[in-house]
Amino acid sequence: MKKTILLTTLLLSFTLFVFAQDTLKQQRFNLHFQQTIITQYKPSFSAPYTGTNSLLTKSETQSSITTTLFGAARLWKGAQAVFNPELSGGAGLSKTLGVAGFPNGETFRVGATEPKIYIARLYFTQNFEWGKEKDTLTDDNNQLAGLKSKRYFSFTVGKFGMADFYDGNEFSHDPRTQFMNWALMDNGAWDYPANTRGYVLGSHFELGQPNWTLRFAFTMSTTTANGAIWDAKIGHANSQTLEYEHRHTINGNKGTVRVLGFRNNGKMGIYSEALAKNPVNPVVDTNLTYGKHKYGFGISADQYLSKDFGVFAKVSYNDGKTETWYFTEIDRSLSFGGTLKGSSWKRPDDELALAFIANGLSTQHRDYLAAGGYGFIIGDGKLNYGHELIAELYYKINAFQKKVWLTPDYQFILNPAYNKDRGPVNVLSLRAHVEF
Repeated sequence: MKKTILLTTLLLSFTLFVFAQDTLKQQRFNLHFQQTIITQYKPSFSAPYTGTNSLLTKSETQSSITTTLFGAARLWKGAQAVFNPELSGGAGLSKTLGVAGFPNGETFRVGATEPKIYIARLYFTQNFEWGKEKDTLTDDNNQLAGLKSKRYFSFTVGKFGMADFYDGNEFSHDPRTQFMNWALMDNGAWDYPANTRGYVLGSHFELGQPNWTLRFAFTMSTTTANGAIWDAKIGHANSQTLEYEHRHTINGNKGTVRVLGFRNNGKMGIYSEALAKNPVNPVVDTNLTYGKHKYGFGISADQYLSKDFGVFAKVSYNDGKTETWYFTEIDRSLSFGGTLKGSSWKRPDDELALAFIANGLSTQHRDYLAAGGYGFIIGDGKLNYGHELIAELYYKINAFQKKVWLTPDYQFILNPAYNKDRGPVNVLSLRAHVEF
């Protein structure tokens, strides 16, 4: 009996060892969780007038919540499926209106504040590899642990977020763990394809080499600006995104440069046509016909200067002729900043970060707003134009075993919605983030 128990124990131990080794090399499946709650407070500020899409002048407090379950499974060699159910609720300040570089990247442009459950991501990826150089992938959100060749080609189809694959930045990309401002989580002038909640249906292709990656996406469009319904006329309403990423080291410190270009096609309105039709109180989305285009580019760079300190910069542009369809009303954007880890004060997992943003509009866009026009996120009824200038400062605290993080945050907004007649605005935030 003892021999049987011993043999069974050894067999079980060997099985677990083999499974653990297989899991280490090529993890079969994983499951992760995140929840982010952001509460923001805005004191009152002065303004001689307030329009339909203005930031309200009175003091207010608003909170948002997102909860996500990240599931990934390896199907066969090189194949992976991802499924992410998500819950979100709450609201942004002034119903997420009145600032182009909005201060809460976790707030979606939806009317209801009640929590809703939906499918955030559901996609399939097939990867083809060659070469002997390998990267070691860790167990992470939507990423299975294992070895991956540095030379590969992959394609992805389904529902995903463009930020899952594009416009990454080491220090300025994720509002759940880094800067919260919209113009810092992505290149501000990239009108990236998405529905109201920030996700898109489409395909993504990626060619990877040891020092560079080339990406291309063909995605669907919504039937209306900031809409939730997908346009079935894919040949007329779609978006193409192309990005080149180059990785390098300077004095042993890693850095990355990304160059992105995009072209959106659909039935967007044109600011100058709306203004010509109605010189006072023009409406840009009344003459919606297919054949309109918006194009632009973004450049993003990040660089570690030491193991604990890194800097970044971004610049982006779009033609600004057609109305904003997906993201936010920014036609030109420049941002830069840095992040310092807390090793020098014996808090190596904490972060202190500071960034600056300058957003601008095209001539057509500003003339439209000055005449009393409205977009889907800004519009004060008139406009005394000035660049929208924003500074953001945060301190991220490792509150419990790298699973619970608390982040006090401060944002200063000068000329909200590009209007020198309004503000300045101060926004105080507290973010609680749980992940495991």
